[in-house]
This record gives sequence, structure tokens and C-alpha cells, in this order.
Amino acid sequence: MAPQPFFVMPPPFDAPRLLADIGGTNARFALELKPGCIAHVVVLPCAEHASLTDALRAYLALPAIAAAGGAAIRDAAFAIAHPVEGDLVRMTNHHWEFSIEAMRIDCAFQTLLLVNDFTALARSLPLLSSEQKYQIGAGLARSSSALGLIGPGTGLGVSGLIPCGDGWTALLSEGGHVSFSPIDDSEIAILQFALREFDHVSAERLLSGAGIELIYRALAERAGVAAEALQAPEIMRRALAGDSVLCDRVIEAFCRMLGTVAGNLAVTLGARGGIYIGGGIVPRLGARFGQSGFRTRFEQKGRFAGYLAHVPTYVISAPYPAFLGLSAILSEALALA
Repeated sequence: MAPQPFFVMPPPFDAPRLLADIGGTNARFALELKPGCIAHVVVLPCAEHASLTDALRAYLALPAIAAAGGAAIRDAAFAIAHPVEGDLVRMTNHHWEFSIEAMRIDCAFQTLLLVNDFTALARSLPLLSSEQKYQIGAGLARSSSALGLIGPGTGLGVSGLIPCGDGWTALLSEGGHVSFSPIDDSEIAILQFALREFDHVSAERLLSGAGIELIYRALAERAGVAAEALQAPEIMRRALAGDSVLCDRVIEAFCRMLGTVAGNLAVTLGARGGIYIGGGIVPRLGARFGQSGFRTRFEQKGRFAGYLAHVPTYVISAPYPAFLGLSAILSEALALA
């Protein structure tokens, strides 16, 4: 029997619970009104708020949130794009920093949990329905096996979910910062270009929004053409619209590199339950991602090609999957309190 999502029965609700998914670009807030009922999702740009507390107060001040019982919130769980170690948090891809305990007191919360954003996303994986994910390529998930998670966005998140008794344990990973490994001449040229800007070229340097821009500059130089000052969304738009051969090559390189890193994660974890792809970039590529060399590169591991051919890869299509994981984490914490 496959592990179940929760270790213990969740306690009853007597007030809404606050859930938040804090990335380097956007802060997403929601209320859990009763078990599994997540509503009032609001996305606030981080750049428009001086601090996380300011963004939180802006959310709670919205009339719809107040009407739904926002003032009665006592328990909250936040996922954040940063390692959570101790009380002080300084975000990797944004300037916010804060004390968890000071925020809890300031907001009059009884419980405030902070976890890494990909820990929360990993905990959501067993809860995803077939409508909230889609498979790329072949492979069949093996029950009671590890799951891997990777997600390019503002940065590159990596985690895994390991069977543990009747439940799961999420890995606190910073695997996005492993060294980038090129596979062919084009990727070697991209690495050489990147080394002119960075002492260490991690996977995140290339498999992220800023990474798409870096790949674009590198391939433009290799092609002997002038690089325009394009941001990642415009590079993606031109590629998907068929307006630029160069931009299409950038997206193809990105997808193949992601296949290499995802395959590395699969063999490292023994993730026979599958590799899941989250983050903000891949879902926006739509059918182009499935047509790319991602899956071929994923399986391109020499003697372990046959092993990886059986490992399924999924794109998470749920709009806010981290909230599902946060709900599970907060329920368990309150039940054990």
C-alpha cells in the first residue's frame, strides 16, 4: 500500500488558517476555511511591499479576507524560497529578512510555521489529482517509492519525498546549487560564457528566469549576432510564437539542461515514484516542453538509460500546489501540539 499523505488525523477547524507561498517575485496568500477548502487566493508582488509583514497586512486588510474571518486567524504556515534554519530568515532571491518569532507576536498568531517552499511543494505531490499534473514521456510510477521534485522559476527549487512508515518525509534540499554539467559543445560554450560572469555556475544560474536570459546572451554570442536586452518572458514569447529561431534555441537548450538535472535527481534519490516539475516557467511552455528534448535528455544516462526509461516525469499543472502541502504540514503540527 502506498504511504498516505498525513501521519495523524487533522484537528477540527474553529477559525480560518492562513497559508502563504513566498517566492522571490510574488507572495501568494490564501485562507483554509475548513479541511481541504482553500480559498481567497491573492498574489501580491514582493517589490510593492517593504517587508513580508507589510504584504501580509495588506492581504488581511482586504474586505473579502476580513469578511471571511481574517481577524480570527491564530494558526499560519508559510512556505518561503529560502533555507529555514533558526529564527532569522534572509531571502536568497529578494531583500526581505525577518524574525519568525517577532512576526508571530506582531501578527498575534498562536502558531506560525515556516518551511522551505519546495518542502511544502514536495508534501503536496501525493495529494495532486490526475487533473493537477500531466505526464511527459513514458514510465510508470512504482508505489511506495521516492518522489523527486524540481522547479525552475526565480531560482531553481529541488526537493524529494521519501516514504516513511505510513507517511512521507520531505527533504530539505538546496540541490539547485549543484554545479552545472554540460553535455554537448553548445552547453560547453554556454558554461564558458557563464564563467565570465560567475565564479561558480550552478544549475540555478541557467535553469531559472535569469538563466534563460543568460543562455540567450551566450547563444547570441556563439551565433555571432548582437543580443537584444530581452527578459525571460519575452524570450519565451518569441520562441512560442515562432518569431525567433535564436529564442527557440534558447528554450530548447533550457529544456534539455533541465532534463539532465532531473535525470541526475532521479538516479540520486532512486525516485522510482516519478520526478515532478514545478516552478513558474515550465507550465508556461505548454506543448513546447513536451516537444523538446527534455525527456530524451532525462534518459540519457548511458548504462542507466534503461533505469530512467521506467521513471515517469510529470509537470504540475495545479495553480497553487504548495498550499496543499502547507495544509498537511500545519495540520500535523497542530495535531501534535
